[in-house]
Amino acid sequence: MSDLSNLLLLLALGGIVGLWLKLSVARERAVQEARRQCQQHGLQLLDETVGLRSLRLRRVNGLRMIERCYGFEVSIDGHDREPGRLWMIGNTLSSLSLPTIELLAQDETIARAALPGPPDNVVPLHPRTNNRLH
Repeated sequence: MSDLSNLLLLLALGGIVGLWLKLSVARERAVQEARRQCQQHGLQLLDETVGLRSLRLRRVNGLRMIERCYGFEVSIDGHDREPGRLWMIGNTLSSLSLPTIELLAQDETIARAALPGPPDNVVPLHPRTNNRLH
């Protein structure tokens, strides 16, 4: 009986190592894709890495395939951190989510600067008080 349990343990360990290697290769492919997309959209990929966020089954051409979601951070102007996500099926990019840049017309920016208070659609934030529940 110990030979069978040792064999099953060895098979399980081999499966875990194989899965880890496969996910490592997929992660490197996701890093390459994130770099390419950031370069294409004029963004800077921060930390030069991605992190696996989720796995889900997705039907593609009648077949169920595993889709991996990777999260990463980008900078629009070098002074901010914005989240980005990409979804991959195998080595193929299936979806992409990047932050949007809102460009204002120059005269609209000047008009907003002339207003004494915040615009009507902005809710002022107040510091949180230390009301902790214990």
